[in-house]
Amino acid sequence: MFNAALRCRWLILLGLASLLAGCLALPQTGLFAFRLAINSLGIEDVRIGPYNIKAGLDTSDLTSLIASSLGAGSLPIQATVAMGLGLPAGMPPVEMSGFRWTLDMPGVDPVQGQYKQDVTLTSGDDANLRLPVAFDVLATDTQRMVPMLELASQLATQGELPPGSQLAITPGDLRGLGMRLPAGLLTPTIRLNVGADGQLIPQG
Repeated sequence: MFNAALRCRWLILLGLASLLAGCLALPQTGLFAFRLAINSLGIEDVRIGPYNIKAGLDTSDLTSLIASSLGAGSLPIQATVAMGLGLPAGMPPVEMSGFRWTLDMPGVDPVQGQYKQDVTLTSGDDANLRLPVAFDVLATDTQRMVPMLELASQLATQGELPPGSQLAITPGDLRGLGMRLPAGLLTPTIRLNVGADGQLIPQG
């Protein structure tokens, strides 16, 4: 009698747990299927040492201009990456509490940062974000100076990231559908490569 009652109690508890899990799974499905889409990348507000260079401007003498400014031993290069960040069609709105990012460009060490502002993501309406990028051209390292000068020239004259660049984003906490999903839980780092023709190639 006792064993039968205990077994019945366990069956009831298991049934309630299964029912509760099923109820919780319904509102969480959309958020757990969360996917970020990086729809555009561009370069703007390029600054090379004391010079402000408008992205997309044809400056054929830029390399010689940069080289002539290296008397101090280094030359800071600053630029802004303009990024369009959105959600796939049909996804409900989600609020993301910032994200960590890393940009790897050929010829320079990876640049990384933390976007600390909340980002509201809506399907079909990209959030236009700006990421500050900075690195130094080192006159003392001649093997690295030439590719770094070429990279700075390309950023300023073409207004886009060079082929072979990779942008990685690690989302912060997510809020939506009445719940909160902590950073790192079912929201892996998103990686995107820049192809030969400037096309954006998501990495699995």
